Amino acid sequence: MSTVIGSLRRLAMAPSLEDVTFVRRGFPVEPSAITEALEAIPQSVICGFEWAIDSRSQWEIERRLELVEPKMRGFAYEGATMALTIRDVMHGARTREFLLGPGQRHIFLTYIGIGFAMARLPRPTWRKVLPDLSGSPYFPTMSWLAVDGYGFDRAYFDIKRWVDQQYVPAPYPWAGDSDYFLRAVDQGIGRALWFIHGADVAGVAARVDGFADHRKRDLWSGVGLAATFAGGATPSDLRKLADLSGEFRPEVGLGATFAVKARDYAGHMPEHSAAAADALTDGMTLGEILELADATEEAARDDAAVPAYELWRQAIRAHFAEAAAPVAD
Repeated sequence: MSTVIGSLRRLAMAPSLEDVTFVRRGFPVEPSAITEALEAIPQSVICGFEWAIDSRSQWEIERRLELVEPKMRGFAYEGATMALTIRDVMHGARTREFLLGPGQRHIFLTYIGIGFAMARLPRPTWRKVLPDLSGSPYFPTMSWLAVDGYGFDRAYFDIKRWVDQQYVPAPYPWAGDSDYFLRAVDQGIGRALWFIHGADVAGVAARVDGFADHRKRDLWSGVGLAATFAGGATPSDLRKLADLSGEFRPEVGLGATFAVKARDYAGHMPEHSAAAADALTDGMTLGEILELADATEEAARDDAAVPAYELWRQAIRAHFAEAAAPVAD
């Protein structure tokens, strides 16, 4: 049941379903069945947000979310986490309970939901947004996906500044690493580019190519993740995407690997994710991709100079770089 305060929060912070359509956002695409399918993803996020911002109980939130079809359910969990994070900054510990409970299997996406909340909260409150999930798999390693979510949100809702003008935000010491913050933001911007160009691989590649060279590797990994997790392109177009990525092809494979891991952890692998993974990893099976992800996983260490998240990424990237290297005669 809705509450008055919850309804006010919803009206103040959540865009409408129409606000996230590509036409309303001014994305350079023509409406099609593909863009309609991609638009359903942010619309699912909004639904999750609205259910959680108004709800009095976790049971009610979970029940609503579980009614969403499996391939879209994780996105609704993103929105619910966004709402709970905003509520907790004001007062409470709902996010921790949610992520250790029903949100655990969608943990990769719920971290992104925290990033969506960050995009709507003042920076001084960011120190409160990440709950202590000690004992939970992938904590704190994958908490960098919150920063990825922040970058995605900013690019999606302010394409002129964050994409056209290639705005670089001020660093922030997320997990104590201000420098890596900017790289994680770019990974989210790369994911947003897949939506902004409506899964048009030529348009996506051209847009990434227009960014500064030092940003391209993280942008490409975001593209690979979105292409695999969200879908929207045919296998032939995805193979073209891999070719267009050129020297950054290992980054695309890296993104696809994380997408497969996230889909598998949530317990549902859509056909489009399996097809994209095949195209972007040069024919690796889902089992081989998951084995690669698990074998290269890094645990967080307080004394590490590089985030465990990036060490994990580097190991996966190295696999694809080695596979692409020419064989000596």
